[in-house]
Amino acid sequence: MSTAVASEPAVQLLPERTTYRRPRIVPDRPSVDSAAAERAAADLLTALGMDLSREHLADTPGRMARALLELTQPEEFDLTTFPNEEGYDELVVVGDIPVRSLCEHHMLPFVGVAHIGYLPGDRILGLSKFARMVDLHARRPQTQERLTKNIADHLQETLHARGVGVVVEAEHTCMTLRGARVPGTRTTTSTVLGRLREDPSSRAEFLALTRRSV
Repeated sequence: MSTAVASEPAVQLLPERTTYRRPRIVPDRPSVDSAAAERAAADLLTALGMDLSREHLADTPGRMARALLELTQPEEFDLTTFPNEEGYDELVVVGDIPVRSLCEHHMLPFVGVAHIGYLPGDRILGLSKFARMVDLHARRPQTQERLTKNIADHLQETLHARGVGVVVEAEHTCMTLRGARVPGTRTTTSTVLGRLREDPSSRAEFLALTRRSV
C-alpha cells in the first residue's frame, strides 16, 4: 500500500438526493491488498528482531496491518446542509473535534483537536458534519499543515461560505516518543479563508473563540 500520497484525495459529489442539499462525499480510496500488508508487517517485525513464534506476537502482523488500514481509509458520508432562512451572518465555531492522523515522514500518529469556524452564506452545515470532514481528511499519512489547509479548502468549496477558519493543535509522537523526545509539546496550525482572512476583526474574533475552546 502506497503511503506517498502528497495531495488531497479526490472526492465525488453525487447528485442531490432530494429537494434539499445532501451531497454524498465519497473519497477516492486506493486499492488495498490486505494479505500483502500483513505479510509486509510480518517481514518488518522479523527484520526488527522480533520472534513472531511467541504467542503474544503471533497475531501481531495482522493486527498491525488492520490498524494501519483503519487509519488510512476514510469513510464516505452525507454532507447535510440546510437553507439559512434566518439569514444568520455571525460566526459558527465547533471546537475540540478529535484529530487522529499519521505523520507521513515516520508513520507514527499525531493526535489532538481541531477548531472550525465559518461565516454562513446561503446554507448552514449540520454540526456533526464538521467532525466527519475532519475525519475524512485525517485518515491518511500527511503533515499537519496540509491537513489544516485541506479541511478549510474543502469546507469553503462545498459550503460557499463567506469565510472559513480551521485551527489544529496536535502532539506528534514522532517528536515526543523518538528523536527530540519532548512529551507534551503541541504544534498549532491555522488556515483562514474569505472574510476571516481579509477582515482583521473577524479573524481576531475567530482566533479568540478557538483559544477559549482549548
